[in-house]
Amino acid sequence: MTSTTNVAQTEGCSIDAALAVVGDRWSILILRDMFKGIRRFEEIQRDLAIPRAVLTDRLRRLVEAEVAERRQYQERPQRFEYRLTQMGLELSPILVSLMHWGDRWLGTGEPPVHLVHRACGTPVTLDYYCWECASSYSPTEIRNAGIQAASADQNHGHSESRASTASHRRAIPPKGSHRDNDI
Repeated sequence: MTSTTNVAQTEGCSIDAALAVVGDRWSILILRDMFKGIRRFEEIQRDLAIPRAVLTDRLRRLVEAEVAERRQYQERPQRFEYRLTQMGLELSPILVSLMHWGDRWLGTGEPPVHLVHRACGTPVTLDYYCWECASSYSPTEIRNAGIQAASADQNHGHSESRASTASHRRAIPPKGSHRDNDI
């Protein structure tokens, strides 16, 4: 497959584009470590037992993609740590979902980690929630209302305006959801 073909496929699919940035095992585990507060090269390398060359490559790619940033914490010798950017922080629900899915479908007993809300200790759950309707819903209640789906709907007399589609996609973060980059 040529790079032109890959670009064309990526431009048409946000999942493909996201996987091009974080879609391998090591990148996901590095992100997990960053969320746990493990930010320095040596610490990540030790925690994951990842080959140094692989870690160097994945960190470089995450920085180039602006998912993480490199910050100097020592001058002599020069040492750097890696911090999640806003783009990286927004990967949290994906990692939590993967963890919950693995616990449910691949686990062999008690989950190794329990995530809780820092303020009150309530276990973390992820649900689909509609801010417009003020209700939760299931994955089976989602439909594609994007450009490709809208074109198909127009062919069947079911067009939906872009403004209407955009209003349903807006993200309104819950109160107190803003977080500092110091995770």
